[in-house]
Amino acid sequence: MTIHSPQDISHLEALLHNYCKEKLKEEEIDKIEDAKLLAKTILNDKHLPDGEPFYTHALGVAIIAGKEMGLASDSIIASLLHNTISFQKVESEYMLEIEKRYGKTVAIILEGLSKINSLDKDNIAIQSDNFRRLMLTLSGDIRVILVKIADQLRDMRNLHFFPEEKKLAFAHETNYLYAPFAHRLGLYKINSELQDLWLKTIHFEDYDFIDKNLEKTGSFRENFVSEFVKPIEKKLKSKGFKFEMKARTKSIYSIWNKMKKKKVDFEDVHDIFAIRVILESKLEEEKSNCWQVFSVVTEQYQTNPNRLRDWISIPKSNGYESLHTTVLGPGNRWVEVQIRTERMNDLAENGLAAHWRYKGGKESGSFDDWLKSVREILENPDLNPFDFIDEFKTNVYEDELFVFTPKGDLKKLRAGATLLDFAYDIHSQIGDQCVGGLVNGKKVSIKHKLQNGDYISIETSKSQKPKLDWLEFVVTTKAKSRIKVSLNEEQRKLAIQGKEIVKRKFKNWKIDYNDRIIQEILDHYKIKLSNEFYANIVLDKIDILDIKNFIQQKEQKTETQENTITNLEAILGEDATKNLDIDSSDDFLVIDNNITNVVYKLSKCCNPILGDDIFGFVTIKEGIKIHRKTCPNAPQMMERYPYRMLKAKWKGENNTKKSFQASLHITGLDQTNIVGDISQLVSKEAGIQMRSISFDSGNGQIEGIIKVYVHDVSHLDFLIKKLKNAKGINSVSRADG
Repeated sequence: MTIHSPQDISHLEALLHNYCKEKLKEEEIDKIEDAKLLAKTILNDKHLPDGEPFYTHALGVAIIAGKEMGLASDSIIASLLHNTISFQKVESEYMLEIEKRYGKTVAIILEGLSKINSLDKDNIAIQSDNFRRLMLTLSGDIRVILVKIADQLRDMRNLHFFPEEKKLAFAHETNYLYAPFAHRLGLYKINSELQDLWLKTIHFEDYDFIDKNLEKTGSFRENFVSEFVKPIEKKLKSKGFKFEMKARTKSIYSIWNKMKKKKVDFEDVHDIFAIRVILESKLEEEKSNCWQVFSVVTEQYQTNPNRLRDWISIPKSNGYESLHTTVLGPGNRWVEVQIRTERMNDLAENGLAAHWRYKGGKESGSFDDWLKSVREILENPDLNPFDFIDEFKTNVYEDELFVFTPKGDLKKLRAGATLLDFAYDIHSQIGDQCVGGLVNGKKVSIKHKLQNGDYISIETSKSQKPKLDWLEFVVTTKAKSRIKVSLNEEQRKLAIQGKEIVKRKFKNWKIDYNDRIIQEILDHYKIKLSNEFYANIVLDKIDILDIKNFIQQKEQKTETQENTITNLEAILGEDATKNLDIDSSDDFLVIDNNITNVVYKLSKCCNPILGDDIFGFVTIKEGIKIHRKTCPNAPQMMERYPYRMLKAKWKGENNTKKSFQASLHITGLDQTNIVGDISQLVSKEAGIQMRSISFDSGNGQIEGIIKVYVHDVSHLDFLIKKLKNAKGINSVSRADG
């Protein structure tokens, strides 16, 4: 049993008070002090199973919520009071008092925590995903989950004092529920600690083995890091960077997990640590500064280009930003280097809480939009939190819905599911014979859309049979596939009627009925089976006159294509045009990326490359010249020789890695060896072959053209991006010729 002295309580009270004094407003501190007094009064001499007083536990949770997670006063107050509800005779009256005393948000958080604590978690390992999502549905406010994570972390830190039967339950609950939540919310330090504490409880021998090995190899890592960072530190300081470099060791759980998955020994886990470079940087200079540090690191140590991870240009969906590369360090040891700014590091370490602190940061992706909504709740006390939970459901778990059978079993369905979807989820026969049902005791039709938390029972009739229109409102795959199987016989009957209608109409229109034309019609309507097409004719889902229009338009395109070939033959001759690849879908001249056919030539005036928007121009002596649509000569050709213009497009992917010449116009500062730096960046860092380079200088500026060989547009864009991030470069743009 844990021994707790009055000094423990005084120490925790002081920690919380000092944190609040540093971070919060005076009126917020007053409310927290009042909540602290209320918690102390209600919890008094009551103790947890580990012997810790409830009040001490409440203080610990509040400190984690505030100091470690960065949550605001409402969450800290809820943390202090989260155990007080279970000691109330009339909970509803108490919650009214809480709302009056501390505001609606605190009451909502406490109600959500009460619902979560009442969940039956006996089968938590079997249905962990369901429980995670159901908890979110019940919580109503994401801060409920955050406070609950803080509560769980406090318990896990004291788990060695718990009775043996309680340890396993708490540990498994952590592994299945709260560690995944912490990871999803970007609370990586807390997630790692929860996982380590789980491992220490469930697999102590494995935990102890890795912990001792890390201790044994600690001096080696320190010496290696010291040798590795010295030359980089020297260069970065000479360039005027303010930074911190440190080694980050993998968590014990991560090492254990890798050993299990890869089936390797501790000695064979080579990425036990990484070197992290954390820069002081202005927001607008972050990207360029990180790339400059990357350049310094890769000049000093050989890089593995296959291990470059650029999460600065495109951050991860959870907001993570960092530049990762793997280099060959001293002793031929591969080491991962992570380059980021202080802001990026704060986001990486503290996740959701850090996002709240960086209102000026650039948003990225749907997850950041969601985080923006979270920030609005924290910053705007008048905003209805239930408006937020709708946004949360849409952006995070948009495809799932949770309902209950009459026996209380939890069922997961797709969002938008109907009573009929639920019936088919229970059993195919129940779905086929479903005529309606009861939702929360009220009678509803088979089309009724279900809501989270509904209790459902199904009514059936032996005379009921699946109908074709059922497919229009069911959303689950199981329901749709079963209905289709049941309707196959009816569809076959409709298909026979539809086929006769089509044959009769074709005969009247004097159109040849054959398999080829039917397949083209199926492709046009994106229908896989002819039976479905014929049945849709009978059901008036496809207008028979639309089919006639489609066939006539196709015949006109064929005639136009034939005229195009005839015109080309008149200019180029029959031999030169017989191998031309014309796409019949829209009269496009198809250009193979190998450009081996002598009929095609890439125009030197604009140097088109694979991926450019292009057109063909028929010349008298040199066959067909391929130009970029942005070619400076394009307007003149269009005006004077429109009949020689051909639509063109590239064929397929660039699997051959053929090189195309491209020119880039560059301006920058006339500084020492900048031309050499550009040349080195192109050839060494970007791995691109340079054909020529020419620069002029004057008034402290340089301007020039470089010509390079690239595989396609994306390859060229990669080089342009690299050059733009280089020190001293003002602008980079594609040039003609």
